[in-house]
Amino acid sequence: MAEAASPSNRGLGRIWRGEVPTASTSGTQGPCSPGLLASAVSRSWLRIRQPSAMARGLPSAASLARFCQKLNRLKPLEESSMETSLRRCLSTLDLTLLGVGGMVGSGLYVLTGTVAKDMAGPAVLVSFLVAAVASLLAALCYAEFGARVPRTGSAYLFTYVSMGEIWAFLIGWNVLLEYLIGGAAVARAWSGYLDAIFNHSIRNFTESHMGVWQVPFLAHYPDFLAAGILLVASAFVSCGARVSSWLNHTFSAISMVVILFIIVLGFVLARPHNWSPEEGGFAPFGFSGILAGTATCFYAFVGFDVIAASSEEAKNPRWAVPMAIAISLGLAAGAYILVSTVLTLMVPWHSLDPDSALADAFYRRGYSWAGFIVAVGSICAMNTVLLSNLFSLPRIVYAMAADGLFFQVFARVHPRTQVPVVGILVFGVLMALLALLLDLEALVQFLSIGTLLAYTFVATSIIVLRFQKASPPSSPCLASPGPTAKKYDSFSDHIQLVGAAQTSMSEPGQLRPALKPFLGFLNGCSPGTAVAWALGILVASAISLACVLVFGNSVLHLPRWGYVLLLAVSGAVFLFSLLVLGAHQQQKKQDTFQIPLVPLTPALSIFLNICLMLKLSYLTWLRFIIWLLVGLVVYFGYGIWHSKENQREPLELTTAHYVVFPSGSLEETVQAVQPASQDPVQESGCAE
Repeated sequence: MAEAASPSNRGLGRIWRGEVPTASTSGTQGPCSPGLLASAVSRSWLRIRQPSAMARGLPSAASLARFCQKLNRLKPLEESSMETSLRRCLSTLDLTLLGVGGMVGSGLYVLTGTVAKDMAGPAVLVSFLVAAVASLLAALCYAEFGARVPRTGSAYLFTYVSMGEIWAFLIGWNVLLEYLIGGAAVARAWSGYLDAIFNHSIRNFTESHMGVWQVPFLAHYPDFLAAGILLVASAFVSCGARVSSWLNHTFSAISMVVILFIIVLGFVLARPHNWSPEEGGFAPFGFSGILAGTATCFYAFVGFDVIAASSEEAKNPRWAVPMAIAISLGLAAGAYILVSTVLTLMVPWHSLDPDSALADAFYRRGYSWAGFIVAVGSICAMNTVLLSNLFSLPRIVYAMAADGLFFQVFARVHPRTQVPVVGILVFGVLMALLALLLDLEALVQFLSIGTLLAYTFVATSIIVLRFQKASPPSSPCLASPGPTAKKYDSFSDHIQLVGAAQTSMSEPGQLRPALKPFLGFLNGCSPGTAVAWALGILVASAISLACVLVFGNSVLHLPRWGYVLLLAVSGAVFLFSLLVLGAHQQQKKQDTFQIPLVPLTPALSIFLNICLMLKLSYLTWLRFIIWLLVGLVVYFGYGIWHSKENQREPLELTTAHYVVFPSGSLEETVQAVQPASQDPVQESGCAE
């Protein structure tokens, strides 16, 4: 393969259409002889990018490889992550109340009664407790990423820096729809609750003047009140983060005062007899009812990601983001557990009104005036959820547009308010149109799968990031602009150049030194290879284990021995992949918050999220696949061509040759590939 170069080319390394010239030395090294060059090449890695030599027709293997690399390119972790065009003005209290407002909404006033009557009985408080613990697993993943990568984008950004571009776009695409439908659904619930207070006079007036619609996918009547509240809320949110935070403070304070009132008066009116066996007992539906209630209650805690989405506007995100997530999740869990406790103690669980359980409970105990206080708290709680959706959605879109994956108009920030005002107004109007015209009841289940998929990718990203070699600080040469500048920081495409003095150092992705005598078969793998395989097997075994648990008896009708066998095999593979991951070196302790017990904690989160996704209906999966296909059209039609990472790549094809010399020094020579009629231009790289 190698061919000796002429003396005129000594001191330069070249790779040109199969020709390997000599490589220059660094420091006091002299020119390379052909024998030394061959020895050096045998101890180095080669990365060659050459123009396709195939005739017209099918793409070459090299073209397909470059295309796949484009899909999986990573967004680098920038050192100057505190610099932003947005205004850093949110304190820990602001972030905490944003999280509480996103979680404690209409679910507190509707979900508690529904789960108690139809699923779990008084054991609904256990369902909320288990759901809170399950949500904590996902929240910890968000907390670590939010502190380490204090930029807006939430799950989209976290996936981009660890998993790859196309996965990040699809996560952002699904989160976008989640916020759109979620905000519109809450607005309609807000409108319906207010309408119920006035004996449905608003609905009757609208139907008498507009008629009743009987069109599929459209609502029975246009909900002008829901659309109006969304437009008003969008106008306030566009005024800046401080205005949004002040409004959220006001509504959250009223909501928490009402919740405190419900808890205190509820315990005063409590009757322990309502949990007695005469009324059905504490858990009338048994353990299966508690689990079914847990799956429903899990979605009451999905609002904490607004904190991660707001980290770019936090004053001290490295400390404030994890603290705000922990406090807000604790407050929300306490509110749900205590309210569900007093609700089932005030009246028997089987007599609850699922639509307005709290107000009806006070009415039946002779405190009808308390129903108005409950209504005020419910409306304020829904307002906080609306603000949370309208606050987060434009910032996710802003992050995607700033990276070039979405239309650039949404990356514009207002110079005075320092918020993405175009995204706020455009998506506020879209949300209002959805609330005005569409029947959202059939689409509400769609929210679950997008949230669970985002949780799954964030948990997987935590494992990837922990075993990924940290990118070294950029040197002046690597930072200098130029068409041939190259940067290798991909988890799957790291170039490991290890000298004799470095082989004993344990880096992330390598087998722990203490375990090398016992796991020698893993020691032969290149750094990161065994981790990548173990992670893939972990996810596959989690899917298999979840399928057995969810479908083993109900759908597959497996015999007892088959069910146990599949359960044992899937569980054993899941545990084995966990052990393989744990046997490898992780990144050193960072100065920011880190999840304990990695990879166990994110692996449990992955498994739980997959189980919950498999319990969704097939129609939800069908809608999800259609939405993904639409997203792929947007990505391949716009995003892949306008990506900022696409602009970081060389504007022309290059070849790169790395040579490790006996002294341990490293020289990189990068050559621009020119047409045959032009002279090749060379640039000597930095020596590391």
